[in-house]
Amino acid sequence: MSKLQILVADPIADKGIEALKAVPSFDVVVNLGLKKEEDFAAAAKDAHAIIVRSGVKVTAKVIEAAPNLKVIGRAGVGVDNIDIPAASQRGVVVMNTPGGNTISTAEQAFTLMMSLARKTPQAHASMVAGKFDRKSYSGTEVFGKTLTVLGMGRIGAEFAKRAKAFGMKVIAYDPYLSASRAESLGVELRDNLDDAVKDADFITMHMPMTKETKHMLDERRLGILKKGVRIINCARGGLIDDNALAAALTSGQVGGAALDVYEVEPPPADYPVLKAPNTVFTPHLGASTEEAQENVGIEIADAVRNHLLEGTIVNAVNMPNVDPKVLAEIGPFLRFGELLGRLISQISPQRANVVRVNYSGKVGSLDTTLVSRAVLKGFLERASGNEGVNYINAAGVAENLGLRFTESRLAEATEWNDLIEVQVRNETEGATIAGTF
Repeated sequence: MSKLQILVADPIADKGIEALKAVPSFDVVVNLGLKKEEDFAAAAKDAHAIIVRSGVKVTAKVIEAAPNLKVIGRAGVGVDNIDIPAASQRGVVVMNTPGGNTISTAEQAFTLMMSLARKTPQAHASMVAGKFDRKSYSGTEVFGKTLTVLGMGRIGAEFAKRAKAFGMKVIAYDPYLSASRAESLGVELRDNLDDAVKDADFITMHMPMTKETKHMLDERRLGILKKGVRIINCARGGLIDDNALAAALTSGQVGGAALDVYEVEPPPADYPVLKAPNTVFTPHLGASTEEAQENVGIEIADAVRNHLLEGTIVNAVNMPNVDPKVLAEIGPFLRFGELLGRLISQISPQRANVVRVNYSGKVGSLDTTLVSRAVLKGFLERASGNEGVNYINAAGVAENLGLRFTESRLAEATEWNDLIEVQVRNETEGATIAGTF
């Protein structure tokens, strides 16, 4: 039996490598010199799994060059160096490690806030230069100040806990944060971004990089902030318009900025913010602690190993999480849903534009996301002639075909313990099929 090749293209903890090498069916290849796309693609041709950090880019060309590829593991949080659409189209699971560097990044951001408030780096440089200048480096207390946390995930929540311990008032902005969670964290939740930032003395950023969040602090928004506000960013450089930030620092509208991440990394010598006053810079050190590096390396190695051996999916960015217990519970429904999808594809009207799945009984009380994808997979294999459709790319294939997918769940039992009903329609006619165990 041929071995499953795992290509490690960025440095991860030795314990993670050792855990993978301990599996007899794995062939672990560590190749850290793949900066060029063509070299990476050539090295990945036999890979069943690829593990990276942020040093290399897993492009569509790399993914296409690896016909056996099943999973890409990112030792860290950000996955902007991985072509997610290309991976999903190929049916490749992309997993990251959102919890491994939570504490280290929160501590780094908090350290930057305190350094900014007390001008610690500048005072240190002055002392090293032989000066003892107390007047030039008078700072400000954070006690009693208003802090706005943009993004209340794991890292943002840890930052908020520390800020509250220092006596700060904490405002939170996160479109996905529930009111009950905000209450439990003891923070004031604001629904509008402008409203969340306009009264802040300090702003710390912990949002992912998306189309919606790119340059969320732009020239206009920097202009409405309280004069002298201090900004900390340990998330992603593109969240701030660096040209606008440099101008705001120079004019005094922004009183200071502490950055660990940059829109261009490493930043060139003429990078605008580097020349601005009242700044603190570190070279992307958020996850750079011994503990964090070991944690994310071990975590991603375990995730990749368990996926290849057991089909387990955790912390996936393009697929619902599935652990062995859940998989055992919904496994029969997956096979059944796929069968129903295949069957209705044979009787459905042409040019269908709606697929609907209705669940009743016990199955309606489960997480049916994967079951719905199984139905779509079965339907699309025949309807679209696409034999490459799978649980990961089924939703994307349906969208590309103009199919609108909906589902409903009813936990109460009907005359059957479990019933799955699939409806397919076009503008004028439809077909329905239902099945039960």
